[in-house]
Amino acid sequence: MGKAGGRPAAMAWCERNRIGYIFGLAGNKVLLRRVAAQAEQVAWDHLDAPAESKVRRYAEFAYAAKTGNTEPRVIARLEASGQGVDSRFIVTNLAGLATSLYEKIYCARGQAENLIKAHKLHLASDRTSCPKATANQFRLLLHTAASWLMHTLRGLAPKSSFWRDAQFDILRLGLIKVAVRVTKLVTKIKISLPTGFAYQHGFATLAARLATLPP
Repeated sequence: MGKAGGRPAAMAWCERNRIGYIFGLAGNKVLLRRVAAQAEQVAWDHLDAPAESKVRRYAEFAYAAKTGNTEPRVIARLEASGQGVDSRFIVTNLAGLATSLYEKIYCARGQAENLIKAHKLHLASDRTSCPKATANQFRLLLHTAASWLMHTLRGLAPKSSFWRDAQFDILRLGLIKVAVRVTKLVTKIKISLPTGFAYQHGFATLAARLATLPP
């Protein structure tokens, strides 16, 4: 899976090694011409739909270059909205419905890319400037532990909560990097939040859920 441009060499290698693949294809005049009729139909279908909605259809055809004993297929995702018709293409040797291959398998790579971005950008895991490789490896280990903690914290939020899909930097700045007054009592620890803190409810909800986790 990836954006290899559907190059025959990469596809042939996968075929020789019996590896299933899905590669993104950059749209070009040839591909757009192959789905011109379907794209026009999607545009007409959108005229009967609410203006703010989107109409999505799929088309497929055989890929021009054969690799090994198989002839890969191109799957086109055609989506009409108020902005017009957007066409995206993938090429694959996998069996299955075009809808499932595109939405459940190919698009899943986007989530993987988001996780890598969060790990590097929001948790600064790319700061591996130590002179020793072992030190940099340990730093990555700490960043990965922080990533796991962030995933756990986000997973504790209610499904309808804003925090359930919040980026790591928003979690860090909104719920963790907060000035509070901590008072240690005989049987409990009291945390006093600033009166102007905008996320008091979310903070209290996640704190209560954390308290119920097993040790």
